[in-house]
Amino acid sequence: MKPQIRILLYSILFFLYLTSTHFLLSLGEILKTDPYITLGCGFGVLNLIYAFLALKWKPLLNILCSAGIAALALFLALKFTNLHLFLKYDPYQVKTAIFTNAVLSIIFWEIVYQVKIRTKF
Repeated sequence: MKPQIRILLYSILFFLYLTSTHFLLSLGEILKTDPYITLGCGFGVLNLIYAFLALKWKPLLNILCSAGIAALALFLALKFTNLHLFLKYDPYQVKTAIFTNAVLSIIFWEIVYQVKIRTKF
């Protein structure tokens, strides 16, 4: 896949992460579930759609990578917000968690992509 296409796909994925977070949190309130579970499942679905439409790998690899990246990115985003680095700009750390999750997901997708094309899974 050409770098320009990957950058475009990552930009779309980043935009989807930013715009879908509010919807997923609202859905979690309606369903009365834990917000972390709702966000994790929602981001997992976004990653799954990305994997099947953009990467077109084997289905099992798509599912494993999607679930793993969603869980790891959400976990690390929460750990990053616990550092309280941007309290002056984001007192509740919500924007920091959203941006960190989106950026980490994109970084992890690029890592998985690079490993895949070099090892020929």
